[in-house]
Amino acid sequence: MILSSLVFVPILGMIIVMLLPKEKDDLIRYTAVGISLIPMVISFWLTYDYFVNFSGSAAMAYMEGPFAWIPSLNVNYHLGVDGISVPMLFLTGLLSTISLIASFSIKFRVKEYFAFFLLLEAGMMGVFVALDFFLFYVFWEIMLVPMYFLIGVWGGPQKEYAAIKFFLYTLFGSIFMLVAILIMYFTSEPHSLNMLTLIEHGSSMTYTMQMVCFIFFFIAFAIKVPVWPFHTWLPDAHVQAPTAVSVILAGVLLKMGTYAMLRINWPMFPKALHSLSFWIAVLGVIGIIYGALVSLAQKDLKKLVAYSSVSHMGYCMLALGAYGSVTAITGVMFQMISHGLITGALFLMVGVLYDRAHTREIAVFGGLGAKLPVYSAFMLLFSMAALGL
Repeated sequence: MILSSLVFVPILGMIIVMLLPKEKDDLIRYTAVGISLIPMVISFWLTYDYFVNFSGSAAMAYMEGPFAWIPSLNVNYHLGVDGISVPMLFLTGLLSTISLIASFSIKFRVKEYFAFFLLLEAGMMGVFVALDFFLFYVFWEIMLVPMYFLIGVWGGPQKEYAAIKFFLYTLFGSIFMLVAILIMYFTSEPHSLNMLTLIEHGSSMTYTMQMVCFIFFFIAFAIKVPVWPFHTWLPDAHVQAPTAVSVILAGVLLKMGTYAMLRINWPMFPKALHSLSFWIAVLGVIGIIYGALVSLAQKDLKKLVAYSSVSHMGYCMLALGAYGSVTAITGVMFQMISHGLITGALFLMVGVLYDRAHTREIAVFGGLGAKLPVYSAFMLLFSMAALGL
């Protein structure tokens, strides 16, 4: 039940928050943070226990199920974690709690905001523990709803545009993913949605079918990363989103795309991967260069950090293109975790500056070190970390 608690504790917390009196803003805030501490502690313990007892193992360290859920469709409740999901749970638990604390400045519709945030946390946790395609798809789509409202209701002046753009891009990718899942389901015998079982099935599929499924899954996940040229929703979403939402967006949601590639594309479709790995690396290199050059041209500090994420995630794609390299996969995981922590910290620093100066224009921040020396020191530290120094 420990894995289930990662998903259902935030959902229970959302229900509790919705039942609290709407005028009790402080009670709502502290209740949401207190509830988020539970999955954070669990994710910390899982991470510690995994690296102490299971480090280096390719098998699932913890599993729940499979338990029959919809027997007529062979849909099961099946959860599990291994070496690529445990670090992501750690990152999600930590950044969710930090983001909720950073959301204390929210004054408008406080109850709805924190309820949506807890639902978002449940969806993120669910994606990283699901081992059934039906569950995976449900959790993937669950996140779309709260993120749409968190940007569209509590965002900046162009929040509706950014929210709709994010929604349409993600929904477009979800259609491709659904088609690929259905292909996997109907071509398996007996029909199955079990990810572990479908690894063997995917490997035995014809080259053409592997290519179709690989490309469909890749489009869905590349939009989430985002990989160039699917990246255009990201700067708008970051600039318009509240600070705490930007932290989660950069720190966790972008990583779900690369995580899903590692979980689904890479083990299930080896023939397609062998053919496309070079072009995946090319997309990564384009993202690295494009994101860096566009970042240099930005006048808005938040947009600069947003475009730097395109560049940083390009390194993940470059490593994923190193077909069959264990070292590259290790590098992907390290980059995902480090980028999540560092970019999350940078967005928090930008939010602090905006709360005081009410602008993000880089040109007006000359002499900041003399006025805010401690802040400037931390900003320098996180910026150097982003450079890899």
